[in-house]
Amino acid sequence: MSRRLRVLALQPYFGGSHKHFHESWVSHSRHDWTTLSLPSRHWKWRMRHASIFFNESIRERVIAGESWDLIFCTDMLNVAEFKGLIASNAATANSVSKTPIVVYFHENQFAYPIRPGHQPDQHFPFTNFMSILAADEAWFNSQFNFDSMQEGLKRHAARWPDFKPTHAIESLPTKVKVQHLGIEQPPIDIEEYARQRSERNLSNQPLRIVWAARWEHDKNPEDLLEALRILKSQEVPFQLSVLGQSFANSPSAFEEIKKAFQVQILRWGFQETRQQYWEALAECDVYVSTANHEFFGLAAAEAIAAGLYPLFPNRLAYPELIKVALKPTIVDASINPADHDNDTARGAAVTPSQYLYEGSAASLASALNVLSSNRPTASTSLSTQLMSHLNLPRRSTELDDELVRVTGDTKSLSRNL
Repeated sequence: MSRRLRVLALQPYFGGSHKHFHESWVSHSRHDWTTLSLPSRHWKWRMRHASIFFNESIRERVIAGESWDLIFCTDMLNVAEFKGLIASNAATANSVSKTPIVVYFHENQFAYPIRPGHQPDQHFPFTNFMSILAADEAWFNSQFNFDSMQEGLKRHAARWPDFKPTHAIESLPTKVKVQHLGIEQPPIDIEEYARQRSERNLSNQPLRIVWAARWEHDKNPEDLLEALRILKSQEVPFQLSVLGQSFANSPSAFEEIKKAFQVQILRWGFQETRQQYWEALAECDVYVSTANHEFFGLAAAEAIAAGLYPLFPNRLAYPELIKVALKPTIVDASINPADHDNDTARGAAVTPSQYLYEGSAASLASALNVLSSNRPTASTSLSTQLMSHLNLPRRSTELDDELVRVTGDTKSLSRNL
């Protein structure tokens, strides 16, 4: 029987993808979880004070008799400070200070884009660096995430005056593992939506485009606006859904899109339920991203899971995500990925490049123009392949086993994958 751990989860910024990942995993996990969290606001302050807050909370729980086999936290916690505080606390020094810690990087501050008009704070990237050194293991949600951190760390190190921690920097890969997120099974009939796409293709209805992300500057809505303007000038028919959470300081490009393309808009803004969100994705043909910042691409992965044709900029974590989606399915590793894609019926060789555009608004418009006149075959095969690797129950079991491994108990790993 697989071992059940008592896991203490520390969530300094419990919202968005951080919260979604945690709750999705815990809902399928065999382990017993205790979750301590702080609201998802004032992220800089969270990185400064969360270690103090959690140290005090843990002290109270230890005095009450609680204990854990492992601590799981995110990159928003200063792990080095946290361990120092725990070790200096009489109530926790002998127990919690020896508990292994895994830190999960949803993002890294070396590569996080700076909002226009703001100055970078070099303290936060260094906090990420120190957290990896202090933790037993560091997990990243993509290889791109870790690679971009290493590149940023080397750039920063070139400016440090002396006594540079070269050995510590070089040792990071030995503590790092890439652990992709799990994707929930779409609560919709994706085969039925694929059938509807085929009917729209046959009747030559306008291409349905969906863009879904936080309405913030790093998601680059300006390129979406420009690409749509180009399509309109070329008289390319299309319909549009723009999904996601808006904010008081969301870019003006969104209002410009809403004003200029009222006739084309199918859905607009935040969807109140997950069911509505999945339906809003699945009723479209193509999912596009224009992001300048994406360390994994949860919405992009969900769009593939919903059966959409993905169209991503050739940067960030997107090429990695496409490669995962093109891997042979788990159930039959002998299958050639080229035999399982939207264009198989036409005999076309499948490569990641067909789902990636050069990265500019003009190249996005060009790719959408091509798709409008040469529709991809409506199929769920790409979804099937992606979900065979990243489906939530499977990933939860794999992550559960990884936690057991970190504790040193390799005999209690699950074999029921």
